[in-house]
Amino acid sequence: MLAMTSGRAKSVADVRPARPSVNVTDNLPRASDVPDPDKLRQSTGHLNRMRILLRESTGKLEEARNSKDVVRLNCVNEKVMQIKGLLRISEQADVSLQENVSRREQAAAEHEFTKVGIAGQKVEQLRREVEECIGQLAFRTDENLTVDVETPDGLPGVDVTNPPPPPGITVRPPPASPTL
Repeated sequence: MLAMTSGRAKSVADVRPARPSVNVTDNLPRASDVPDPDKLRQSTGHLNRMRILLRESTGKLEEARNSKDVVRLNCVNEKVMQIKGLLRISEQADVSLQENVSRREQAAAEHEFTKVGIAGQKVEQLRREVEECIGQLAFRTDENLTVDVETPDGLPGVDVTNPPPPPGITVRPPPASPTL
């Protein structure tokens, strides 16, 4: 999908509001500094952690479904779908990482290792967001709640939100014949 702006086509990514710039690789070890056996071990650890977080998030999805809270259900479902996608990408990257390590292709192995690490961080963030999903239940009140309305003195006696209908309009028929 493209949007035209001042004669230049922009993609949807260009049109979307800018997010604050955060480098997700800041908390990851440099892939070039990690030996190949450790890359494989850490990648497997990331995948296992992502599977655990997916299971926990799926449990939250079931809770939202059982509570019949549609707003929360939609919020949690969106996050769970993103986690599943990231897990799928990470599993593919892990397979590629193993192949690249066995072929001794350092650059490709480092790239796949970084992909798994970034996906792991994003899944951690999504799991935190699942906890923050709130819905209609957060705004429900007690059924025994009563509201007392006090009207101030000096208000007009007429309800200004419901004006009376306009007076009837008398329509005079046109003359039967013109006068000379």
